[in-house]
Amino acid sequence: MFRNLASQLTAASGASSDAKKVLSPLLRPDIYELIDKAKSWAAGGLGAGHAGDGVSYSPLLATIQKHLPNTKKPGLESFGQAEGEIAVIVGGITNMILELSKWEGMSAGMAMRTWVDSLVEAHSKASSQARKQSIAKGITRGLNQYTDATLLTKDFTTRIQIISCMKTVSSRIYGAGTEEARQNEAMWSSKFI
Repeated sequence: MFRNLASQLTAASGASSDAKKVLSPLLRPDIYELIDKAKSWAAGGLGAGHAGDGVSYSPLLATIQKHLPNTKKPGLESFGQAEGEIAVIVGGITNMILELSKWEGMSAGMAMRTWVDSLVEAHSKASSQARKQSIAKGITRGLNQYTDATLLTKDFTTRIQIISCMKTVSSRIYGAGTEEARQNEAMWSSKFI
């Protein structure tokens, strides 16, 4: 009786519990726009703000929330700290790429490679050693804590390509064979495979 009533209400409202989610036509262009903006923002480049100023992450986060509404602002403990702000933005953009992987595997693989290169470039362009450390910690934290592995496609080839790209981040930032690189590579392998 209740099942029949529920199905009648669903039909009357026009909603379907089995409705398939569709790919937003803006997802891919928004990913690439965010990658470009996040690189200069994280490195503290020219233009509108930099990571750690407590304000300039808002437009980046708004674009991420357009596609992933559950993405939260950095907490008060991270307010005005480059590491915390970078972590949220890195996790958000990575999650957008993982979402794209469900629909367009090859495009998502290329986007992840571009994103990884952008993260490494932002780290290398930082003006001071302290800034480089904040960027490295923010990137690692974003990939470890804010990336949702359930968004990654089940397609084996795309999955391996994306995981391989993510595993290169630590070795390119910290150096191949370092303790940080080994720990992060092992964690990402266990989390995503």
